[in-house]
Amino acid sequence: MPHTESMPKAYAHIGILGAGAWGVALAHVAIRAGRSVSLWSRQPLAVEASLMPPASVVMTRDLEKIAAADAVLVVVPAQRVREVLAGFRPATGTPLVICAKGIEHATGKLMTEVLAETVPGVEPAILSGPSFARDVIAGLPTAVTIAAHAPIARRLQDSLGHAAFRPYASEDLLGVALGGAAKNVYAIACGIVIGLGLGESARAALLARSFAELCRLARAAGARNDTLLGLSGLGDLVLTATSSISRNFSFGLALGRDRPLQELRTPDAPLAEGVETAPALVARGIRLGIDLPVAHAVMDILAGDIAPAEAVPRLMARPFRME
Repeated sequence: MPHTESMPKAYAHIGILGAGAWGVALAHVAIRAGRSVSLWSRQPLAVEASLMPPASVVMTRDLEKIAAADAVLVVVPAQRVREVLAGFRPATGTPLVICAKGIEHATGKLMTEVLAETVPGVEPAILSGPSFARDVIAGLPTAVTIAAHAPIARRLQDSLGHAAFRPYASEDLLGVALGGAAKNVYAIACGIVIGLGLGESARAALLARSFAELCRLARAAGARNDTLLGLSGLGDLVLTATSSISRNFSFGLALGRDRPLQELRTPDAPLAEGVETAPALVARGIRLGIDLPVAHAVMDILAGDIAPAEAVPRLMARPFRME
């Protein structure tokens, strides 16, 4: 069937920067959608068999080969996005899709803002939503949000969507980026609650108040409310804050169970993006005049200023207010 204006032509060649679990998962997505895929890894790939990319994926350590792709997915840790993109120069108008969730610790910038500074002339986009790499690799049903200018978002939908992977389009890059970054901080908080043995009711209350915080911040920043109510906001927050598979929830769980912070932050420990994001999120709230008591408590725990158990009475003693 020929493509029409209502059926955008897919990007044939997808380049992926980053061969961690999520980069490999998105390689599976693109291959299943019928695309050719080049996957960049700085080091030789050494992962367990369940996280291997499809055999048809072209592995490379050459950034220029990725830059030649029709669309590029940026799937490196948030704190390394600027480093990897420095000097990366695809053709003007190439979509660069941020797939990292976080805020740059050194500058307080969202990943979309880092992209705008480091790679001029490309089409900015972001992919986010409730999605674990193992589920995606296994072909389990998954839905995400892709935010970009509308024609680009529609082409990316057509390029990555298939029977088990459903991307929804949005033009709210700010809201999608902010939701994906903040949920990691709140997932740490929910893990701490369970680790302290405070119960499911306490976690549900904290999850609801965390979402209220996120919505206040997003509105002040200029994001759309419906974005936060969607997959990249509420959907991703619920998944990350309630599953032991979540690195951020597991990090908080270990903190609540009295694991020393230094043991959880060794170089070989699983990456929890919320650790670096927490102070940057609080700083953004301060700049916008938005109080973020849950995020602030997480920041203080991670800084060693208070013990996890001390955050509970601090939050519970806040003045009564209308919901």
